[in-house]
Amino acid sequence: MYKVLVKPLLFALDAERAHHLVFDNLRRAARLPGAKAALRQLYDFQHPGLAREVFGLKFANPVGLAAGMDKNAALTDTWADLGFGFVEIGTVTPRPQPGNPAPRLFRLPHDGALINRMGFNNDGAGAVAARLAQRQGQPQARRLIVGGNIGKNKDTPNEQAAADYLAAYEALVEVVDYFVVNVSSPNTPGLRDLQEKKPLIDLLQQLQTRNQARPQPRPLLLKIAPDLSNSQLDDILEIARETNLSGLVATNTTVARAGLGTSPAYVSALGAGGLSGRPLRQRATEVIRYLHQKSGGALPIIGSGGIHSPADAVEKLAAGAALIQLYTGFVYEGPALVRRINEQLMRQFR
Repeated sequence: MYKVLVKPLLFALDAERAHHLVFDNLRRAARLPGAKAALRQLYDFQHPGLAREVFGLKFANPVGLAAGMDKNAALTDTWADLGFGFVEIGTVTPRPQPGNPAPRLFRLPHDGALINRMGFNNDGAGAVAARLAQRQGQPQARRLIVGGNIGKNKDTPNEQAAADYLAAYEALVEVVDYFVVNVSSPNTPGLRDLQEKKPLIDLLQQLQTRNQARPQPRPLLLKIAPDLSNSQLDDILEIARETNLSGLVATNTTVARAGLGTSPAYVSALGAGGLSGRPLRQRATEVIRYLHQKSGGALPIIGSGGIHSPADAVEKLAAGAALIQLYTGFVYEGPALVRRINEQLMRQFR
């Protein structure tokens, strides 16, 4: 139904407008009697064999929603109704910010891809934390794992970035189950400079010092770009060991444009931004496999990038991912993709 009826209507709209329309309709649907049960009946496939325990947390299934889709925790538990085992909200910055000027989200249907330069548009850590606090104590809240993806505000210089990450951490620590440090988005000027070894160690050590001082520290993960060389990935593994990270998210969007079927002139006219979707599948899998093999499987990896089918999900898990995340594949394939993946995983690994 999604591909035949819903997707053509949504794809006739500007991509960001379609995004807001979907959110508005899901929010309305959640208030209708029986709507949540209907969504679960259609999309939520549960089985004890799908459960995973990763970095000390128990996931109902390994399929998560990647950061960027629900930046402001607007629909947190609706994602559980749609079958997800976890959701990563954000990227959240300490202060609210509008992000980059629109238009800033573009589809490449021929390639099954998106280009975005959203720029960490979000309501700010305080507002997001208040929204998440409202769900605590609800039955569904006990099942869905929520990660907090955190970043710095655009106008914060890199020399002061640690203060922003610490502020976002403190605002969210009581309402999320794990944290992801985002220094790999290409859409905040200079942010990727924080992936260099020294500034990244300094940032992560400050966060980890604060985190480990808590009675119940949260798992702390790092999200990395697919554009890193093998030597840079080796540095990431060394940094992860040195700062006692709980895991990695591989990967974020790419700045590369090679191999696209869409007209190069059209792609160039769209301008800067991170590319996601099918063109990222192979590289993301390569990064996951490399990190898994070089670490001896000791560092859990959340695999993300180009998952548009159950086969793509199996590929990521076979490469060494402990969990996976959807974003662009969810846009192109619709909510039934989550159930199809979970059903395939039960057939594949039972």
